[in-house]
Amino acid sequence: MYVRVSKSVGRVLALAFVALIPIAMAAQDAAKPAVKAPADDSASKWDIFAGYSALIPNARINGFGYNSIDYGAILSITRFFNKNVGVRFEGDEHILLPESNITTSQPGDDFSGGYGGVVFRFPMADGKVTPSFHAMVGAEQVGSIPQTDVFGYAFTAGGSLDVATPAFDHHLSIRLFQADYQYVHANFSAAQGGSTSFNPQGRVSAGLVYSIGSFAPPPTVTLACSASPASVFPGDPVTVTATAGALDPKFNVIYSWSGTGVTGNGVTVTVATGPLAAGTYTVKGTVKEGKAGKEGLKPWETADCSASFTVKAFEPPTISCTANPSTIKPGETSTITSMGMSPQNRPLTYTYSASAGSINGSGNTASFSSAGAPTGAVGITCNVSDDKGQTATASTSVTITAPYVAPVPHTQALCSITFTKDKERPTRVDNEAKACLDEVALDLQRQSDATAVIVGESDAKEKARTEKETAMEARRKHPKPVIDDAAQRAVNTKEYLVTEKGIDASRISVATGATDGQTVEDYLVPSGATFTADVNGTTPVDETVVKPEVRKPLGEKHHHKKAAEAATK
Repeated sequence: MYVRVSKSVGRVLALAFVALIPIAMAAQDAAKPAVKAPADDSASKWDIFAGYSALIPNARINGFGYNSIDYGAILSITRFFNKNVGVRFEGDEHILLPESNITTSQPGDDFSGGYGGVVFRFPMADGKVTPSFHAMVGAEQVGSIPQTDVFGYAFTAGGSLDVATPAFDHHLSIRLFQADYQYVHANFSAAQGGSTSFNPQGRVSAGLVYSIGSFAPPPTVTLACSASPASVFPGDPVTVTATAGALDPKFNVIYSWSGTGVTGNGVTVTVATGPLAAGTYTVKGTVKEGKAGKEGLKPWETADCSASFTVKAFEPPTISCTANPSTIKPGETSTITSMGMSPQNRPLTYTYSASAGSINGSGNTASFSSAGAPTGAVGITCNVSDDKGQTATASTSVTITAPYVAPVPHTQALCSITFTKDKERPTRVDNEAKACLDEVALDLQRQSDATAVIVGESDAKEKARTEKETAMEARRKHPKPVIDDAAQRAVNTKEYLVTEKGIDASRISVATGATDGQTVEDYLVPSGATFTADVNGTTPVDETVVKPEVRKPLGEKHHHKKAAEAATK
C-alpha cells in the first residue's frame, strides 16, 4: 500500500522543522539564570528522536534509476546502559510524492524500514554537545509504481551530533544532523527487474531529541573532621573524629591520618600533645571506599578533611605572702605565709629570702627570725615555681621596733624659801616657808624612790663675815669651825622636813651654792638622776659639823626692842 502525503503538507513540515532549529539554538543561548538547571548533568538513559529525513537511493531497475526522495520522517528510541553505550530501535519512511512521479527517471515511490543496533555516544562540554555513532541491521520495504512493494534486509551505519537546550527543563536537544550509509537488498520478481541492491545509499536526518532519566555518578563520599578539645595545654590528649557521608555499604572503607603526634587509623584517632610546643596544629584525614584493594580508584570514592587544635603555653603561677605579726621586737620571730596558685594545677615549690635576719621554712610557711637584724623594716621575698620552671614572686615586710629606753631622769627644781624677813634669825625656817616645804614633802611621799637636795645660799655680806671669822679662827691655837649661814639654812630646812613632815633623813641631802642671796633652793632628784650632773656649783654640807638650830620664838623684851626700833624708823 502506498502512503500518499500532499506536497504542500510536506513542505510545511519541512519548513516548520527548519524553523525550530534556530529557535531552539536561540533559546539555549538566551537561557536566563532563572531557568531551572538540570537535576543532573549526566548522560540520559533514554533518547527519543523524531525528525525530518531525506534519502538518496543508489540503484537501477529495468534501466531506470532512483533519484533522491526529499520527503521522509524518522523516529528512534535509544536505551543506554551507561554513559556511552546503548541499543537503538529505529524506523523511517521516505515517500515520493505523486506530483513528481510523472517521468521515467524515478521508477520508485517509497522506502520504509525498521532497524536495531548498538549506539556509542561521547558527551562533551558538560553534556551540552554529544556526538554518537551507531550500527544497525533491519528490514527495508522498497516500493515503486510498476513494482509491488517487497521487503529486503538492510544494514545501517552512521553518526549524529546533538546539542542540548534548556527547553523542557534541559530534556530537549537538537539533533543537528544524523548521517547514515545504508546497504539494502530487495528481491523483486523477474518481471519487476529481479534482485536489486541499493549499495550504498545515503540518508540525512535532523530533528529533536527528548531525553529521559540520567546516568548520575554515585554520590561523592564526604568527610568532616573535628578535634576535641580545640584548645589544650601540653600533655592533654586531643581526639580527632571523622564523620564520613554517602558511603556505599557494599564497599570496603579505609581511613588514613597524618599530623604530628597522631596515632590510630580508624574513625577516631588521638594526638599526643606532650612534646608539642605552643601553637596551632592540623590533623588531616582521608577516607576511601571501594572493593577491597581498590579503594579510592574513582574520584567520588575518596574525600579529605582537616581539623585544627591549639596547644597553649602553660600559664605561670601566682603568689601572695603575708607576715604575722608584721611588727616585732628585736629577737622575736614572725610567721611568713605564702598563697601560691597554678592555673593548670601544676606542683609548686616555695623558697624564701630576707634582707636581714634569717628565714627558714618550706612549703607555704616559713619563720623569720630578727636576731642580728637592725631595727626598721626588713624585706621578705616569697618565691614559687612550678615543675615547668615558671616562677612568680611576692614580697612583704616585717618591722623591727627599737627596744624601749626609759628617759634619763633629771633633777627637778622645786620651790624656794627666802630668809630675808627675820633679821634677828636669818637662818630660821619661818611659817611662810611651810607651804613650800609641805609640797616638797608631798613630792617625796609620791615618789618613794626619789631624794631631795636642799641648797642654801648666802649673800655677799654674810660670805665676807664668814671668811673673816674663819681667818680669825685659823689664827687661834684651838680653832672652832665657822658655820656659814648658807649651810645653816640648808640644815634647818632639812630638819623641818624630817621632824615636822616625817621624811626619812637619808632621803635628804644638804649643800651650799654660789648664788648671792638669803635663800634655800629645793630640788627633787628622781631615781636614776644625778644631782651634780644637773646642778653645778654646789658644795655638800658636813652635817657632823653643822647642826640644826632649835626653832625658838624671840623673847618678849627682845621683841619689844625690835618693835621700838621699827617704830622710830
